[in-house]
Amino acid sequence: MDKLTLLNKAKEIREKAYTPYSHFKVGAVLLTKSGNLYTGCNIENAAYPVTCCAERVAIFKAISEGETEFNEMAVVADTKRPVPPCGSCRQVMSEFFSKDTRIHTANLLDEVKTVTMDALLPYSFESDDLNEDKE
Repeated sequence: MDKLTLLNKAKEIREKAYTPYSHFKVGAVLLTKSGNLYTGCNIENAAYPVTCCAERVAIFKAISEGETEFNEMAVVADTKRPVPPCGSCRQVMSEFFSKDTRIHTANLLDEVKTVTMDALLPYSFESDDLNEDKE
């Protein structure tokens, strides 16, 4: 699937975002290695810390359906520059994406920046950091 198709789907799902507080709508689309697409939009809550970003919604939907291998992701928001994922999303992405997974970030002006997971979050905290021998 091409980048433009992913970005257009991210724009579509963005319109379903639940953002009564910030009015900042974000859409994300995740392409799995099996060829399936999972979408996500941000979902706010009056208790701000329990809000969930579009990227994590898409990832969690895919995982809940048994998908754990991903090819690429597209993220779109109404920003001046291509929208960068927040720190929490970057950490979740690093848990499930390989270092060379492509993330296409964009805004509604059709400006696009594509980065790899490694470029997005270098030196990330990894599961191996939890499994060190503790002798």
